[in-house]
Amino acid sequence: MPDPSWLWIIFTVIAAAGQVLRNAMQRQLTTQLGTVGATHVRFLFGFPFALLFLAAVLFVAHEPLPHPPQAFWPWVLAGALTQILATILMLATMTSRSFVITTAYLKTEAIQVALFGFLFLGDVLSPLTIVAIIMATAGVMTMSLKPGGEKGGLGPTLLGLAAGGMFALSAIGYRGAILSLDLPDYVMAATFTLAVGLVVQALLLTIYLLVKDRAVLMAIMREWRPSLLAGFTGATASQFWFLAFALATAASVRTLALIEVLFAQAVSTFVFKQSTTPRELAGIVLVVAGVVLLIWAH
Repeated sequence: MPDPSWLWIIFTVIAAAGQVLRNAMQRQLTTQLGTVGATHVRFLFGFPFALLFLAAVLFVAHEPLPHPPQAFWPWVLAGALTQILATILMLATMTSRSFVITTAYLKTEAIQVALFGFLFLGDVLSPLTIVAIIMATAGVMTMSLKPGGEKGGLGPTLLGLAAGGMFALSAIGYRGAILSLDLPDYVMAATFTLAVGLVVQALLLTIYLLVKDRAVLMAIMREWRPSLLAGFTGATASQFWFLAFALATAASVRTLALIEVLFAQAVSTFVFKQSTTPRELAGIVLVVAGVVLLIWAH
């Protein structure tokens, strides 16, 4: 087994790239399925892949299923429920603001998760790590929030900030669940937690839609092809998130994840041939400096 002390960096980069693709797919599905329907796609079509990942790990490791302690269940339920709410808030924000602006508000998550990690898990961060989190977050905000580009008033702004907070709590919940298993095999701990979390989410939202809006559930089934792809990308991204959470603090993982805005900027520059403004360049410098400082601090 390779030295895992640095693998969280690779896992986070892969997860961040997958998340950009998944979010774009979910945003497109919102038009046909609504906010709750597009949220459910991620879980309903994601949990079968999570179970396949778990089956593969069990086959390779030749180990039985973990027996989670009682402490596991409050953590995993907290992670699952706050992630559902976070996704709904994110998609609702995307309907009233641009994709880039929404990303900026969501990425306040890095600061929020540092606070929640300290409060709930006792994750103590070094001064350099704290500086890196603030620097990288400031870079994202600089890149994304254009002067005079705000539309829609205070409501969407609060939605975006709330979504970031819920994602932060979800990250803490899932990391707490992974740590509560206390397994020597971090891959097993992460994969088992992901499978349980996605099964819980798929079950809860399916029951909700069966009671409240069966038409949305039928619409999801009609859109099964794009939904299947969104579910696969979502489950794959989540698998790498959870592997990273098993190895590093949620604050470190979510700060490094800010590099996804660099992926988006690279696509804009090299694929769509859009020029980079001085403001965007300043933001890029801050993000890169923050990420480098974060890795160096570890």
